[in-house]
Amino acid sequence: MSTQTLTNADASMARFEKQTTRYGSITMLLGLIFSLLGPIYLVFFAGLEITPTMIWVAFAAVAATFGVFWIVEPLTYFPILGSAAMYQAFMIGNISNKLLPAAIVAQSSIGAKPGTRRGDLSAVMAICGAATVHLTSLLLFVGVFGSWLVSVIPVEMIEVARIYILPSLMGAVLVQAIVAMNQLRPTVVAIVLSLLMYFVIIPMAPSLALFGTALVVLLSIIVSWLVRDRKAVHTPVETD
Repeated sequence: MSTQTLTNADASMARFEKQTTRYGSITMLLGLIFSLLGPIYLVFFAGLEITPTMIWVAFAAVAATFGVFWIVEPLTYFPILGSAAMYQAFMIGNISNKLLPAAIVAQSSIGAKPGTRRGDLSAVMAICGAATVHLTSLLLFVGVFGSWLVSVIPVEMIEVARIYILPSLMGAVLVQAIVAMNQLRPTVVAIVLSLLMYFVIIPMAPSLALFGTALVVLLSIIVSWLVRDRKAVHTPVETD
């Protein structure tokens, strides 16, 4: 690939990231405003006599439970999704069980490494595809045929699906992510810490159950950095 081609590709990618950052920020801000319209109406116009103290207490309760994910999730998802797909993911939702698996499968299918141009663009296209399939499925199988499907599907099958399908999906994605990343030490660290957290620490301190995943992610990052191979020769990151 010629130097001129690389320069053009870099300029195009820089323009793409600039535009997605601009419009992604605007879209996220609009989404935030629309999501707050309902609560604002209830607070000021519904006559529920909600005081500022009650709002701050409720916010503190939510922050104490989920606040750690406000930091952990962006740090965890960004290396795989890239900046443009991050705006899509946090606007759409269901990141860990739908959008992230779609991005990983897409990157693995075309041999694109996370953090590269191809990896970021494939994550964007994968999320577009996942969202399209999801909305189409909702329209057809919930909106049009929902009641009929529930009436004809045996209850036992629904229970089996509820219990086993999501773990099966996440297990397959986990294996694919391990193979795609090809990093032995961080993989071993993450598996060991997960087993310790859910079979040793949480049984001893059940109050940590809500924070188990976040703690494992943070500890995995720290321990993986401490036990990294300091003698390894770092090669330039793939950019195409």
